[in-house]
Amino acid sequence: MRAPFATPPVASSGTGLVVIPAGRARSNHAEVARSLGTAIIAGRYPAGAKLPGDGELLAAFRVSRPVLRESVKTLVAKGLLTTKARVGTVVRERAAWNMFDADVLAWHLEAGIDRRFLRDLAEIRLAVEPAAAALAAERRSPDDLAALEAGLSRMRAEPSDSIGFAEGDLALHVAVAVASGNPFMRSIGGVIEVALRASFQLSAPVEAAERETVLAAHTAIVAAIAARDPERAADAVRHVIHNGLRRHGAAA
Repeated sequence: MRAPFATPPVASSGTGLVVIPAGRARSNHAEVARSLGTAIIAGRYPAGAKLPGDGELLAAFRVSRPVLRESVKTLVAKGLLTTKARVGTVVRERAAWNMFDADVLAWHLEAGIDRRFLRDLAEIRLAVEPAAAALAAERRSPDDLAALEAGLSRMRAEPSDSIGFAEGDLALHVAVAVASGNPFMRSIGGVIEVALRASFQLSAPVEAAERETVLAAHTAIVAAIAARDPERAADAVRHVIHNGLRRHGAAA
């Protein structure tokens, strides 16, 4: 999992978007894929548009042809591009993108997010996380409870605007998904990470009252799962997600 929450947000003037930069990719082909992916998501290459030819891209990125080819394959696999004989490499419609892919989600943050994107993230979380919490309350093991408590303890121990606090928050939510015992629910971890990264970057709960509200809400999740109370666990997760939307002014 990438190191989360490491860079400050940058407002994009006049667009209503907030850009959250990502760290540099670890390889040349990943960096080229990131640059092209972000450009596609930002709309610089709209659906149906052809990418520039290989010669232009090779000159722009100063990479070898195999590196460029691997980058394009990566974007094809993620649903952003398709290659057509005698046509070239074409941007696919947004509905074809793999929105659960961790890179695609991260590239959205870098391209610029708005309140609609935050609501979209919250809606998919509300569709899955409360159910995961309810299952976790029924199925959790001692190890699951230890993981939940560890995440909560880190949140309590760290300043609200620190990476440690954010990582504790993420660990707690991932632990809920793991405790559900359902691997499909665990696969939503990338969505949770991006949602929490955006939340943390836009508005960490630094005010004392807000910090206590956040900690109390997360404590309620752990307590309900520990008590094997599925309904209360689901409600506690819903409360956390709605509270995050409220903090960022994205509530419907």
